[in-house]
Amino acid sequence: MSTECIIEIKHLWTQFGAQVVHRDLNLCVHRGEVLSLVGGSGSGKTTLLRQMLGLERPARGEVLVFGQPLHNGDPVELRRLRSRWGMLFQQGALFSALTVFDNIALPLREMKTLDEEFIRDLVMMKLEMVGIEPRHADKMPAELSGGMIKRIALARALSLEPELLFLDEPTAGLDPDRSESFVTLIADLRRELGLTVVMVTHDLDTLVSLSDRVAVLCDQQLIAIGTVREIAGLSHKFICNFFQGERGQRALEAVKELVEDINAQRAQPRGQEQPDVKQQGI
Repeated sequence: MSTECIIEIKHLWTQFGAQVVHRDLNLCVHRGEVLSLVGGSGSGKTTLLRQMLGLERPARGEVLVFGQPLHNGDPVELRRLRSRWGMLFQQGALFSALTVFDNIALPLREMKTLDEEFIRDLVMMKLEMVGIEPRHADKMPAELSGGMIKRIALARALSLEPELLFLDEPTAGLDPDRSESFVTLIADLRRELGLTVVMVTHDLDTLVSLSDRVAVLCDQQLIAIGTVREIAGLSHKFICNFFQGERGQRALEAVKELVEDINAQRAQPRGQEQPDVKQQGI
């Protein structure tokens, strides 16, 4: 994994009237990593994701993607930048009046540079990439299962060959088998396509399976950034509740070395050196 910043957030504040959501956030998303954003309800995870997409403007601070400012840059350059990322929304956000084929083709048609035959080939290639058979191309979203909607929405997010992929609760609403299958698909595509991924999730199995690093939002701040094993071993009320409940224990037990590492940290005498995890306010 490179240390190059694909997304750089500098001294970001988010405020709605008198309500402060984010206070002086700083974050670097490295090329090739999967960075997961976690936090309690109202911590501003999805808001931060939307600011990385340029859909919302922070009250203060700066967001740079591929080295370009999103909120004060050239509008023409911003349109070009948007072709370098894809977004998978929580419920898929497929257009209900369009077929599967037309949903995936829409970003390609908006380019106005590709003929329909080439677009058809690209759409079929994306369907194959996410494990959807060509016979489903003419179906409407209302005819699809939740798992199929997620896969087709992912195909649309990848239609412009992005370098950067945003995922908002990618396994929300899926049963355990479909969730596991979808996580495997994302992991395979990330590896094959060399994607950088920013993911918002509350699902611990998804978090443990996919994340290279985790950024924790709490009390208006980014309180910790590190690997799952580093974050899970920290003494903070939100982190302890998140990882040490019954669901958290099941997820951690799926990766044996995480559990062993956390236990080793707790057994250390007070004052012994801890993992190199960035913390604020813990």
